[in-house]
Amino acid sequence: MQRPAAILGLSIALVFSRGAQSHALSEQECSEGGDFIRNAALSRDDGMSGTSFLGKFSDDLVLIKAFPPDLRWFVQDQADEDFLFAKAAEVFEKPEDPQIHRNRFVAECVARGAAR
Repeated sequence: MQRPAAILGLSIALVFSRGAQSHALSEQECSEGGDFIRNAALSRDDGMSGTSFLGKFSDDLVLIKAFPPDLRWFVQDQADEDFLFAKAAEVFEKPEDPQIHRNRFVAECVARGAAR
């Protein structure tokens, strides 16, 4: 199955596609993060296990953190990393429709950004 790997690769490319400084996440960033969460659910629906997805994601986070925070898109600090990882894990722990996962993530992300 090439689709889960391709979806993961495209999602990770989103992470590297934008520079950012430490700031509250914008609605656009939350929307793009929601796309990543939706893609995680699509990977799950295509048969990728949570262990495999989260293992690859953990490896990707190591690579992402090699860049200075001001060059990262979403994972600027440990709190961002923990939030995104927990929401990706939730996709596999509490399976729902990919769009439901996406919408929930965006709403929580926007609220989290407003609280920063």
